[in-house]
Amino acid sequence: MTAHPACPPSDPEVDVVLPCLNEAEALPWVLARIPPGWRALVVDNGSTDGSAELARGLGATVVREARRGFGAACHAGLTAATADIVCFCDCDASLDPALLVPFVRDVRDGGADLVLGRRRPQGRSAWPAHARAGNLALARMLRRRTGLRLHDLGPLRAARREPLLGLGLTDRRSGYPLQMVVRAADAGWHITEHDVPYLPRTGVSKVTGTWRGTWQAVRDMRRVLAEPPAHLETPAPSQGGTTQ
Repeated sequence: MTAHPACPPSDPEVDVVLPCLNEAEALPWVLARIPPGWRALVVDNGSTDGSAELARGLGATVVREARRGFGAACHAGLTAATADIVCFCDCDASLDPALLVPFVRDVRDGGADLVLGRRRPQGRSAWPAHARAGNLALARMLRRRTGLRLHDLGPLRAARREPLLGLGLTDRRSGYPLQMVVRAADAGWHITEHDVPYLPRTGVSKVTGTWRGTWQAVRDMRRVLAEPPAHLETPAPSQGGTTQ
């Protein structure tokens, strides 16, 4: 297990945004897996279990976002980041942030502008059937909208900070990860996937733990897909087109 530094780096190589709502049980494992020299930005989205205090005690930088919503937390982390490359990872121990190392390498070397983790569930309980069905439906809709042949719209991802900000992301709910991909595709970004193991999460999911939560998320994302193509001023961060 990678040891987490006692103090976050003042000039981080990479910032890792970790949206957090009552994840005190998972935080020690997640923060211990942050690679050396990287900074963990734990975005507290209204936790009542002491998550913020625990994260700060473990050396993370804590950002508070009062507005509830996965997108609100992610965007608060993005705007608080200062590193050239920003990663995103769930804070529930379902995904290992150490797996982001090759993602960052691809972005830094110009092999990709946006790298996504394609989740490979480790056991049936890691990814409930209704959540998989919702993800599959969204991947198909995304292909019709953009031509991208992606298999997953998972939360593990990496890209450069300034181009991400230039996408002008507006969704502050469950549609945020999808809007990032759609707008990146519209801007001509090179988007790739890496397979990553997907573990049973710690605690209860706020989104995909129920059919209702899953389809509410799908509804949010359908709204994103219905948006007209964005006219962005920011060009693709590197040469090359999207993965087709």
